[in-house]
Amino acid sequence: MKLIFVSGGVISGLGKGITASSIGRLLKSRGINVTSIKIDPYLNIDAGTMNPFEHGEVYVLDDGGEVDLDLGNYERFMDLHLGMDNNITTGKVYRTVIENERRGEYLGKTVQIIPHITNEIKRRITAVARQSGADVAIVELGGTVGDIESMPFLEAARQLGRDLGREENVMFIHTTLIPIMGSVGEEKSKPTQHSVRDLMSVGIKPDIIVGRCSRELSESAKAKIAMFCDVDENAVISCPDARSIYEVPLILERQGVADLIIDRMKLAPMTTGRHMEKWERFLDNIVNPSSEVTIALVGKYTALADSYLSQLEALTHAGAERCCHVGIKFVDSDTLLHGDPGDILGDVDGILVPGGFGVRGVEGKIAAARYARENGVPFLGVCLGFQIATIEIARDVLGLEGADSTEFEPGTKHPVIFIMPEQAGVTQMGGTMRLGAQTVLVEKGSKAEALYGADRISERHRHRYEVNPGYIDRFEEAGWKFTGRSEDGTKMEIGELEGHPYFVASQFHPEFKSRPMKPSPLHQGLVDAAMAYRKDRGQ
Repeated sequence: MKLIFVSGGVISGLGKGITASSIGRLLKSRGINVTSIKIDPYLNIDAGTMNPFEHGEVYVLDDGGEVDLDLGNYERFMDLHLGMDNNITTGKVYRTVIENERRGEYLGKTVQIIPHITNEIKRRITAVARQSGADVAIVELGGTVGDIESMPFLEAARQLGRDLGREENVMFIHTTLIPIMGSVGEEKSKPTQHSVRDLMSVGIKPDIIVGRCSRELSESAKAKIAMFCDVDENAVISCPDARSIYEVPLILERQGVADLIIDRMKLAPMTTGRHMEKWERFLDNIVNPSSEVTIALVGKYTALADSYLSQLEALTHAGAERCCHVGIKFVDSDTLLHGDPGDILGDVDGILVPGGFGVRGVEGKIAAARYARENGVPFLGVCLGFQIATIEIARDVLGLEGADSTEFEPGTKHPVIFIMPEQAGVTQMGGTMRLGAQTVLVEKGSKAEALYGADRISERHRHRYEVNPGYIDRFEEAGWKFTGRSEDGTKMEIGELEGHPYFVASQFHPEFKSRPMKPSPLHQGLVDAAMAYRKDRGQ
């Protein structure tokens, strides 16, 4: 078992997750089996109850784990399928230790951070690494070195370096900010020096330093960092601002990062050469597109793009497949209630209404669905977006006045969306929704079957409410066809509007399984329809 720890210093948001993902991509391209673990030092058990404004989207795994968005980057870059145990939080660790103490498993000892908390952290890391069967587990240490919340995890990492054998089995990679100050444009290494000093004060000496800077680091800056931080000069890696996050693996590869890791950890690549040609073509399609479309993303968390990160990446993947740049127009759904939807959405080639919770912004999303339906604009609804489309059709096509979801209007006369029976008595919020991968049966001859190339698929879910089966016949008679259903036939999973170029919605989240060079089929359908719509308009 070999471990690579990726830490961060100076400020948050430097791209530790992208660095960890890129390293995994490079090692996997050499035939080395990898897995990833994300450590989040917050006290939450998982990310499921967090506000997207504060922490970005909640990413959902096959096993129903509600996790940090960085696990989405791991899955996309490395084409992995991870589980909830790949996300370790302070809340999970402390809950286990306290439950053990209550059962008397510590034989009356005083329970302390060291060794009890650190032992539980080590147990979780090594268990995931072993069970994965991977050659290397890449462990991202969330937060910033020096944060009080991160200290037990750094201590556990230090101990693992000692326990497993520091030379070959454990590496530490530290990402840090290198700002450029003043009119002369000098790179300042002092923040990096202080950050490395903090790391070394807990007994961890980095093997590689990844310097985040707005431009390529000069050789003199690298030499200075190497000297003051006691690392080899070739282990100071320049990671300037990239044209796309998907360029980062290639930036690291040009500087020999994979070779450094392979040599130091005595790994045995299964292939010779880099095998990044497909990745390079994928990136070239992103940065040198031959066409473009604009998709309106209509939501209520639009002030923070990370709230919809997987949607954006799925559109990027679909656009790259057609060498098309997909521009995103973020539309706060409430603005559609105070202005003409035609003025706000008239310049877009497609509309995406993503998932969400709560009543705020819902009527604006309904207005967006109505505009797309009435004007033939390509439309994709996801999770709540599927329910929004259903409510809009109930009101404006079936004429069911006041039709709504019981989530938003418990006393509605026409509850076309209602809580799933198995959810009715649930009182605890965390981890209690219909979560994770579920089988969906797809109707033959439908758009969905053509896009997936299959009549049986598996997609990830995160919802409590569903289409009320008492209204299904009326919807289908009006042309809102449910072309995807759960395996037992009771839950509506995909809707397609007859006579519309592309008005499709899904109760599941197809964006979570989208990958570079393997885009989400429903997002691909939206981009293809948007390209046709733009062409028809002569643009």
